[in-house]
Amino acid sequence: MLLPLVLVLALTPPTSAMAVPGAEHQESVRLADLTTTGLVATGHTDPADWAGLTSAALPVPAAVPGMQIDGYFPDTSRTNTNHGWHDSQFVIRLPERWNGGLVVTGSPGVREQYANDRAISDWVLSRGYAFAATDKGNTGAQFYRDDRAMEEWNHRFTQLTVAAKSVVAQRYGRAPKRTIATGISNGGYLVRWQLENRAHLYDGGVDWEGTLWTSAGPNPLTFLPPVLRAYPRYLAGEPGAHEEMVAAGFPAGTEFLWDYHYRYYWDLTQRIYREEFDPSFDGALEAGVPFCVSGSAACDADYSYASRRRVAGPAVSRVALTGKVKRPLLTVHGTYDVLLPISQDSDVYAGMTPDRLHRYYRVEQGTHVDGLVDAYPDRLRPLAPCHREAFLALERWLDGVEPPRSATLARPLDVSTCPLT
Repeated sequence: MLLPLVLVLALTPPTSAMAVPGAEHQESVRLADLTTTGLVATGHTDPADWAGLTSAALPVPAAVPGMQIDGYFPDTSRTNTNHGWHDSQFVIRLPERWNGGLVVTGSPGVREQYANDRAISDWVLSRGYAFAATDKGNTGAQFYRDDRAMEEWNHRFTQLTVAAKSVVAQRYGRAPKRTIATGISNGGYLVRWQLENRAHLYDGGVDWEGTLWTSAGPNPLTFLPPVLRAYPRYLAGEPGAHEEMVAAGFPAGTEFLWDYHYRYYWDLTQRIYREEFDPSFDGALEAGVPFCVSGSAACDADYSYASRRRVAGPAVSRVALTGKVKRPLLTVHGTYDVLLPISQDSDVYAGMTPDRLHRYYRVEQGTHVDGLVDAYPDRLRPLAPCHREAFLALERWLDGVEPPRSATLARPLDVSTCPLT
């Protein structure tokens, strides 16, 4: 239940009294609107950070007044240039009307701490939740320059969760009654990892197409090289290339998405994550040669995780998922995802998790980023409504009402909705 505004204001300490445990630096401000409408106007978000992640039709809620805290934890890497600060930046938002809950998230891809502002922060704040987000400790296409960068992602998510719980207690006079982890893509990976390894900090989570890393495979290093080899041959009309694309996990019917993903996602993703886990593959090169020709020296299109597992496997194993979640988890993933193909990702992860703690919703015609829905409104549907329905189902689950069984969700007439049954 939302606390009465008068009571909240009476309990609120001055912004100068709010301390984020472990932070090296923080800046607090009271704002008339914590949604992206207000944050853009006052300069307290970065629209470039969340560009392309949501469809234009995603509603923006009414103004949510409250407090925002920006800051950073001690770190030595400097890939995140927001505010002129170094890495391990965070944002915490505290609405005046609080429902007693806290939502913690990490950025998708290699984006920064404001990446979830449109997709997640706006909506959970409108429901009365406090919100906290981390940049994961390193950002950008050269994130791998940070030592054991992906291991740091998990540490920074845990660090922020502990700190945000303390901040919430300072702000409202009591600890959150409910803490929910959620995130998109790499942020969804973080949800999975936290519920497997730091479950005592959370009541549950909602995973929006989380990245699956397993030391034996599948993982992005197993399915991206085959598609990088096959796609140029598919363009050239070579027999068998289309079948190879489908076999790699990219289903027939998604061909209209392949060129965009080849140019902007597949090649870059393969090279930078291979550099994180197997930097010696290309010798003195850093993250290989963009769009290298299969057959050329140290070409990422020819990378074989199976043959390099002795080298890359130990690094992957340090961040690998097991499926052994210890808190309720709901997963949504689009069947038209051609960055993290569903057959190589969430279909597999669902088979790794205990049924009693996991629900899995396969969203027909959902793709990896909702921004593409605007370009193909008749062939794609947004995942944001499905994430929100899953979040509501988690709330009910935590109140004792079992969510709908795992299912594949057909496209509804109104794609702004997403019934889970």
